[in-house]
Amino acid sequence: MAASAASRELFKEGVRAVLHTWPVLQIAVDNGFGGVYGQQKADWMVDVVQQYFHDNADLQQSEVEDFIAELMDQEFDTVIDDGSLPQVNEKTTLNCEGVRADVQKLKLLITYSLLRESTACYHLHKSDGD
Repeated sequence: MAASAASRELFKEGVRAVLHTWPVLQIAVDNGFGGVYGQQKADWMVDVVQQYFHDNADLQQSEVEDFIAELMDQEFDTVIDDGSLPQVNEKTTLNCEGVRADVQKLKLLITYSLLRESTACYHLHKSDGD
């Protein structure tokens, strides 16, 4: 994915929104599967996935899923068998295509993903307090 610095940064934010709202990664981080540096590993994954897309043109679905699965296995000792990898791949690929086609639309997708995460956290914390 050859891109300007601005579109590359925007794609990185899209990857961050996808990965940081992915329940499997959040469970792995929250439960210490990545060790004491689990959150740093999750942040690092954003950079690595973004770079993977940047360095490889015309990625196939299985390539992206295998790459993310390998990262999760190596860094969090977690095997993904809940069927969520195709969704993570699809959202990440849409972000990549969005950067290429429609930057404004991608900004809205990122904002929506982050708002959904904030709302979910609010409801989770609210139910903990009741």
